[in-house]
Amino acid sequence: MATLDKDIFGLKVENHELVKLAYDAYLANSRSSHAKTLKRGEVRGGGKKPWKQKGTGRARFGSTRNPIWRHGGVAFGRTGEENFTKKISVNAKRQAVCQALSMKNADKAIVTIADFAIKDGKTKETTKILTDNKVDNKANILLVVPEKDALTLRATSNIANLKAVKPTYLNVFDIMNADKIVIVEKALPMISKWLKGEEK
Repeated sequence: MATLDKDIFGLKVENHELVKLAYDAYLANSRSSHAKTLKRGEVRGGGKKPWKQKGTGRARFGSTRNPIWRHGGVAFGRTGEENFTKKISVNAKRQAVCQALSMKNADKAIVTIADFAIKDGKTKETTKILTDNKVDNKANILLVVPEKDALTLRATSNIANLKAVKPTYLNVFDIMNADKIVIVEKALPMISKWLKGEEK
């Protein structure tokens, strides 16, 4: 079993504020802005004044598509151009990933494997590797591989509860939602180099 870097996997996390910030930012940045409501000028109909301006005793209205009317337009509704993104600095994001990995390591949810040798790109190869390393195939698994080539992608894409990522694609959302994090030993120095900001 490989030795894990204490600066990344052995931090003492006193509070979860930074992890929560990174988690929320991931969800916010994944949101799409497709919802759109119709304003009073976009709703069909309403061209005729419902009743004359004076003399009826009722409030004056110029259109039945007024927002306070049934079948009327929507005031202050979605425009389809909303921006939900939340910015978080690179250093804060990396620190959040380190804290998340440390929390998972403290829960003994991180497993290192010597190699992830895929010859034919078949799902059963991935399943066998996980079984040989005593990883529950039914758990939500985050697999960290040094390179995500075509064979690795084909061998892992059909497993619904498994997600394979390269070290530089690690994020707080995937880490916190994983029951087990399986890391190939060759990926460990890549993780350390990336999270310490030493990559070129």
